[in-house]
Amino acid sequence: MYAIADLVEYFGWREVVAIFVDDDYGRNGISVLSDALAKKRAKISYKAAFTPGGPKSDIDSLLVGVNLLESRVFVVHVNPDSGLNIFSVAKRLGMMSRGYVWIATDWLPSVLDSSDNIDSDTANLLQGVIALRHHTPDSDLKKRFSYRWRNIINKETSRFNSYALYAYDSVWLLARALDTFLNRGGNVSFSDDQKLRDSNGSTLHFKSLRIFDQGPNLLQILTESSFIGLSGQVRFDSDKNLIRPAFDVLNIGGTGSRRLGYWSNYSGLSIVPPEILYTKPPNTSSSNQHLYSVMWPGETTTKPRGWVFPNNGNPLQIAVPNRVTFPDFVTKDKGPLGARGFCIDVFEAAVELLPYPVPHQYILYGDGRRNPMFDNLVNDVAQNKHDAAVGDVTITTNRTRIVDFTQPFMESGLVVVAPVKEVKSSPWSFLMPFTWQMWGVTGIFFLFVGSVVWILEHRMNADFRGPPRQQLVMVFWREHCEHPGTFGVDLVAFRSNQDSDIENPRREYVNALQQGPGGGGVAAIVDELPYVDMFLSSTKCQFSTVGREFTRSGWGFAFQRDSPLAIDLSTAILQLSENGELQRIHDKWLSWDKVCWQYSRYSAEGEPQDVESHPSRRTLRTPSFRELIDFVDKKEAEIKEMLRRKSGDSKRHPSQGSDGQSNNGKLTACAGAEDLSLGDPDAGDAIVLGTVGDGGD
Repeated sequence: MYAIADLVEYFGWREVVAIFVDDDYGRNGISVLSDALAKKRAKISYKAAFTPGGPKSDIDSLLVGVNLLESRVFVVHVNPDSGLNIFSVAKRLGMMSRGYVWIATDWLPSVLDSSDNIDSDTANLLQGVIALRHHTPDSDLKKRFSYRWRNIINKETSRFNSYALYAYDSVWLLARALDTFLNRGGNVSFSDDQKLRDSNGSTLHFKSLRIFDQGPNLLQILTESSFIGLSGQVRFDSDKNLIRPAFDVLNIGGTGSRRLGYWSNYSGLSIVPPEILYTKPPNTSSSNQHLYSVMWPGETTTKPRGWVFPNNGNPLQIAVPNRVTFPDFVTKDKGPLGARGFCIDVFEAAVELLPYPVPHQYILYGDGRRNPMFDNLVNDVAQNKHDAAVGDVTITTNRTRIVDFTQPFMESGLVVVAPVKEVKSSPWSFLMPFTWQMWGVTGIFFLFVGSVVWILEHRMNADFRGPPRQQLVMVFWREHCEHPGTFGVDLVAFRSNQDSDIENPRREYVNALQQGPGGGGVAAIVDELPYVDMFLSSTKCQFSTVGREFTRSGWGFAFQRDSPLAIDLSTAILQLSENGELQRIHDKWLSWDKVCWQYSRYSAEGEPQDVESHPSRRTLRTPSFRELIDFVDKKEAEIKEMLRRKSGDSKRHPSQGSDGQSNNGKLTACAGAEDLSLGDPDAGDAIVLGTVGDGGD
């Protein structure tokens, strides 16, 4: 079962369906398989059990139900007497065709190896099946046994399977153990009248059954035995398991089978025989796992995906945030889909690129009066209330712990927006972050602390003695070196979009920024980059971003953990990006007159900023007409590359100084995001207004 788990991991599947006989042999094996898969982050999605010796109609009903499931990877763990019936029914139901995966445990090679010949009908049932056979290394002992076996008269078959070799070694194991037992002076004695119970709990009396009294001693000798047999080295570990178990990985095809490689608990999957690997250090890393190519059911060498959408008629239930603000990204619609927007079009285009249909249905999430909580939306997906979430959902660390996200289809991150005012540069601009009152208070504190230092050091420190001028210089120097001050960084307050019932955030943003903190407005807005881009592109360069993004993230589609759709749609999103379709969808929904906004962003990131004392007014150097014309003349791709390069330079060399200040000196919007300090809301200072993240992040 651990070999099967390694196979499932090797081919990249996450779920399997277990078909097994409902007895101790079947149930125990599947229980171990479940544990082995769990260690590989895979699982058994459905356990299909049938009664031993039941009619063929039971198998028929079982496989009909199994075929409605999502998983197409089937593990068959049954007895040899009923195993071929499963493949016969599967063939009739069309389940041995392209897209299906069948893995059989060692019962199947045992049946095939012990048969003198395989008829064409049986071989036709098993095309593309992967099976595991106990590995027995080639040796002179094995060759001599095969020669003797062929010369035995009146045997049922001229062929033998791996179990025959293990049975032969088991007889010799017992003979060697008895010989050792007797040589140690062991006494052979039996006891009778033992009471046993049957499976129903009834007491059974076996007068003729006798129990070997020295059984525990013999068992101890058996587990300590070690010799080379037909099956290889016979030796047991502390749990009484055979050491170094190994299997041949077979691929059934034509009228026989071919070996894809080997599996051992020493080095996992390999095309090198285990007995050779035993001479080297063990290596079970994923990069060291190798098999030859497989011929799958349907005579294809293309690896099956391993799953399909279930044939139960239920479409995928996809939750969509019913946004109130910025509806261009995603919102309610009266059309057939029930939702529209940039995110919806990206998802639909990605689904169209998949090589299989994805029936789905959009379910609006939210009351339509305020933006929904996106954390709750993601949690509902994780709790199987919805199959997926499609919208402007930010990929965060906490969310990736409970759901799987696709490749980001939109870059995001928090930025600061402030008003723009063109002014001439002043050599005294470094004084602007504080009012003259603040500078005065700073100077008084400087002198006060210096005086305290002089009083404490004057009598004990020779450096603080001498002429008055020397002592004054020493006070200022020591104060500067030993007590560098950090001036008050005020609180940063955010107003999340969870308090947002407004229908037009752009208008409220404009009003708040134009009023400024002195007029009841704000000095700056913190919001995600896509929302800011949409806002700035429609404001005719009245506002601009301050500094660079101080978080980096993106939007992605959220799916339940281990959903194969997340991987396939990630590939589709990359294809949309490469073929230009993603840009076309972007231009359809988010296409505005962007030249002025882009130039302001380029100028803001590329040049130092000046300030004036006007409250909440961010300033830019005055561009020349020639620079503007040169910028407009560039191609869109070239402009984006320039902005990207400027942003990268900004990260390596953060801008210094401030870009604006409030009229009371308590609120400063700095060019570097890490330098941003805002006023105390409890003291009546301005509060940053805007959506923070997609749902109150």
